[in-house]
Amino acid sequence: MEEILSEIPAFFSPTNVRFLVESMGITLALTFFGCGLGFLFAFFIVYARQTPGHWALPLRAAAIFYVEIFRRIPFLVTIFLVLFGLAVIVKNASLFAIALIAICIYATAYTADIIRGGFESVARQQIEAAQAMNFGRWRTLIHVVLPQSWPVILPPAMVFMVAFVKDTALVSQLGVFELTFRGKELANQGFSAVLVYTTVALLYFAMSYPLTRFGQWLEKRLATPRSQKPQRKLR
Repeated sequence: MEEILSEIPAFFSPTNVRFLVESMGITLALTFFGCGLGFLFAFFIVYARQTPGHWALPLRAAAIFYVEIFRRIPFLVTIFLVLFGLAVIVKNASLFAIALIAICIYATAYTADIIRGGFESVARQQIEAAQAMNFGRWRTLIHVVLPQSWPVILPPAMVFMVAFVKDTALVSQLGVFELTFRGKELANQGFSAVLVYTTVALLYFAMSYPLTRFGQWLEKRLATPRSQKPQRKLR
C-alpha cells in the first residue's frame, strides 16, 4: 500500500492524465460511432428480412444468415476477421477504422433483433389499416410502425450500447489506443498494476454510469403509462 501511495503523484502527472482522457475519448467514439452505424444498418437488415414476396427470399435468407452468424461469433474473433479480411483489400488500413468496422458489424447483428422485436410489437391491425389507406411499405414504416415501436426499441438499444463501452476493451488486442491499452502501457512503465487497473475501472464506471442513468430515464420516459392513476376522479 505504501508503494502504491508513493506512485500516485507520478501516475497522475499531467501527461498521464492527458493520455487517459484521450483514451476515454477514443473509447466513447468507438462506442457511439460503431453502435450508431450498426443501429442504422440494422434497420435495413430488418427491412430486408421482413420484405414479402418470393422474389425477396434470397434477401431474407441473407439477412437472417448475417444476424445468426455474427450473433454467435465472439466479438474478438470478429475483430480478427475484419483485421485480416481488410488487409487483403486495403493496405495500411488504420487500426481505428478496423475496430470501428468490427464494432459496426457486431452491433448491427445484435441490434437487428432488438429492432425486429420492436417492429413486431406493433399491432397487425395498425399495419392493415395503413395498407387499407393505400400507404406504401416505406410510408407505413415511417408513419405507423416506427412511432409506435420506439418505446420498445430504444431502452434495450441503450442497454446494449452501455454494455459495449466495456466490450471496446477487446480492441486493445489490435493496439488501438483506447482506455485498456493505455492501462497496459502505464503498467509496462512500472506503475503498480493495482493502481493502474483500479483507475481504469473507475474511468469505465465514470463513462458507463451516466449512460446507464440516461437509459433508465429514457425507459421511464417512453414507458406506456398503464400504471399511472388518472389525474381526475370520475364523479
